[in-house]
Amino acid sequence: MKKLPIGIQSFRNLREGGYVYVDKTKQVYEMVENGKVYFLSRPRRFGKSRLVSVMDELFSGRKELFEGLHIYNKWDWEKKYPVIRLDFGAGDYSSNEKLINSLSDFLKNCAEKFGIILKNTTIPTKFSELIHRIHLKTSEPVVVLIDEYDKPILDVINNPQVSKENKEFLHGFYQVLKASDDHLKFAFLTGVSKFAGLSVFSALNNLKDITLSDDFSGICGYTQEELEKTFVEHIEHSANKLALSKRDLLDRIRLMYDGYSWDGNIKVYNPFSTLMFFSESRFENYWYRTGTPTFLIEAIKNKNQILNVLEEQILDSSFFDSADIDDVDETSLLFQAGYLTVKNRVVKENTVYTLGLPNTEVKDAFLKHLLTSYSKFPVGKIQGLKETIQEQIKNSDAGGLEQSLKMLFAHIPYRLKEIENENYYGSLFLLTLAILDFDIQGEAMTNLGRIDAVLRMSSLNIVAEFKFCIEESLDAMLDEAIKQIYDKRYYESYMNKPVILLGMAFSGSDLKCRFEKLKQ
Repeated sequence: MKKLPIGIQSFRNLREGGYVYVDKTKQVYEMVENGKVYFLSRPRRFGKSRLVSVMDELFSGRKELFEGLHIYNKWDWEKKYPVIRLDFGAGDYSSNEKLINSLSDFLKNCAEKFGIILKNTTIPTKFSELIHRIHLKTSEPVVVLIDEYDKPILDVINNPQVSKENKEFLHGFYQVLKASDDHLKFAFLTGVSKFAGLSVFSALNNLKDITLSDDFSGICGYTQEELEKTFVEHIEHSANKLALSKRDLLDRIRLMYDGYSWDGNIKVYNPFSTLMFFSESRFENYWYRTGTPTFLIEAIKNKNQILNVLEEQILDSSFFDSADIDDVDETSLLFQAGYLTVKNRVVKENTVYTLGLPNTEVKDAFLKHLLTSYSKFPVGKIQGLKETIQEQIKNSDAGGLEQSLKMLFAHIPYRLKEIENENYYGSLFLLTLAILDFDIQGEAMTNLGRIDAVLRMSSLNIVAEFKFCIEESLDAMLDEAIKQIYDKRYYESYMNKPVILLGMAFSGSDLKCRFEKLKQ
């Protein structure tokens, strides 16, 4: 079997080392043929740096690395272009001074590489001078490749002052690309966040954003066809090791790691998780482990926006262009970071997008960590609690469910137990249900009101109502919850199967549950 390129970002090392490569040169060729300055946003560990490396070697004319690939017989290998490649990935940008020093060192080293001594003093003017003088010296227009363009901003997102300083500085730095248009052959910028770019690139109006483009939706990640064509031996090896048929294995890999889309049509697998799976032949949350988004989890909890994660959201195209990094909501950050993806897109006068969780890996890991953030229950013990509560709900075991939830709530810090807000406890229970793999509708609308939750199962549907009050008795609140379900006829849309009513009453850290069969 060919080696798996785990951790290999260099296209040259990948090709010379005999690693697996999923050919993306068709999309690269289309970019070069049809435009000049591009921007692409994709989540971390999705192959952006490798894509930049491919472009570097391509414009440098290293023909031998591309033998057998789509672009090999289409590219003019006689032409070689000078490449300026800037990678922000490894730098320290915790202060504006460190960002300036980092760029100063980069420009100095790049100038020395081309035998140039820069005369200007500021970073933007040095950058402009570098591009102009390389063009003059080589007689070829320059290619500029910038990887992780937004890292100096995102790294200090929790430090507004430094974030603002870095953003304003980069605004002037990137603006050089527009002023240098006559000296450029091609420019490509990539990063995690599109939103930071709305102000950083406000003056760069010649840039084409291909983040949501149909033509480039599959430029990072693996399509189903690419997976089955490129990883034939690895699929066979994993199927044998796990004692699964090829089809069963592919179905499980698809549910676990597929589902990412930026146009609602082409879906791709998370490349890092897919490679790790073929390496280990174990279904694990590989991608999520590389960077738990603590600040996102805390932001969702603090604003109690759990439904932004649990339910699919319908948004128009202005959602992707309306926010800057200084004023961006959690849904935007979740999408850019890869925890939400485009599930569907409907093209109308104003294109409408549906966003949702991409796959089982993201859903399972993200919701478990979110539950731990809400409840402080140890994440390593959630699986055991999950299996227990599943059986209690399926068996309408109210007493058992009460004990399990009390165990969960017992880990909530004392100050939070005094929260007089049923939404907090309702969100915590919805989150618990989501992790249990039930098909859940939170706050489902009817013509008479809003249902707190509906749990759809293969053999029955459970309609749930939550109540919170300090003064009333738990039994009185349960009576009120069940009565509300009947009075507002919340069950009507779910009578294709037997219906069970579930009332839950919270009073501080105390709670009580009641299951009741629907009375016809």
